[in-house]
Amino acid sequence: MNSFGTCYRVEILGESHGSAVGVVIDGCPPGLPLAAADFEEDLARRRPGAAGTTDRREPDRPEIVSGLYRGRSSGAPICVLFRNEDAKSGDYAGFERVFRPGHADFTASRRYRGFNDPRGSGHFSGRITLGLVVAGTIAKRLLREVSFQTRVLQAGGRSDVAAAAAAAAAAGDSIGGLIELRATGMEAGIGEPFFDSVEGRISHIVFAVPGVRGVEFGDGFAAAAMRGTEHNDPFVDSSGRTSKNGAGGVNGGITNGNELVLRVAMKPASSISAPQRTLDFSSGEMVEVSAGGRHDACIALRAAVVIESAVAIALADLALVAKTYPFPEQS
Repeated sequence: MNSFGTCYRVEILGESHGSAVGVVIDGCPPGLPLAAADFEEDLARRRPGAAGTTDRREPDRPEIVSGLYRGRSSGAPICVLFRNEDAKSGDYAGFERVFRPGHADFTASRRYRGFNDPRGSGHFSGRITLGLVVAGTIAKRLLREVSFQTRVLQAGGRSDVAAAAAAAAAAGDSIGGLIELRATGMEAGIGEPFFDSVEGRISHIVFAVPGVRGVEFGDGFAAAAMRGTEHNDPFVDSSGRTSKNGAGGVNGGITNGNELVLRVAMKPASSISAPQRTLDFSSGEMVEVSAGGRHDACIALRAAVVIESAVAIALADLALVAKTYPFPEQS
């Protein structure tokens, strides 16, 4: 379904070319100062403009329709909407019979028996991530002691991210990217050992971001080639601080107080203008398809703040769960 969370519950809504997209946040504690302007910094990080990003220009003005009273959260569900004002639906008319290779066009059609809205990828569009950014902004305000640093490490396997994205766009193609997030200030003891582990909950919501192909923590997949003497994190003081951070800030599914480190692999966008051979489902013939419209050549560029928001949502929810269901103190 389209919701996530236990105590801090987030539900996203809307379609790319529908009237609006948005989010409902249930469980935000009352009394948090909040205004539409508070979302602007992160919304600006998500907007297009850099080489390799879409030409679609939406104002992305947040409309807070509930959950706010006298400038503070009221404790009721917070609903924030964004009106769609720059949609060009005609660019997607052919994708109901010739599905884009690698895209959700086919699976959405099967899952919803052809009743889904295919315009601009409908509910499967990256535009839906606006709601995650809003919920993430609020979550970061709840995590007052935690600071986040998120960046795109590579695009198309190159460290010169801007040049790689520009080259892909010029070729009518797309490239993937690698995003790294570091969060400092997360207290030790947050999370659960198995099904609600920190890694599990973060991965759950991160994989809700369109285009994510993999998540790793600390040493990640490199740990498979290491020895314990290389991967283990020796303690250096009684607070739990370690001399290295192969675990990425989590042991046994629970935060250990060290820096939380994770990397997210994003795939190349499926909508590309370069021609591809694929099946026309209405005729049964192989045809050449080229995606018109306005698309990102490297979705990782704008997804970094979305990944950060998703991680903040998961951490805020786990922190609220820990405060709601505390264990008794040792006698």
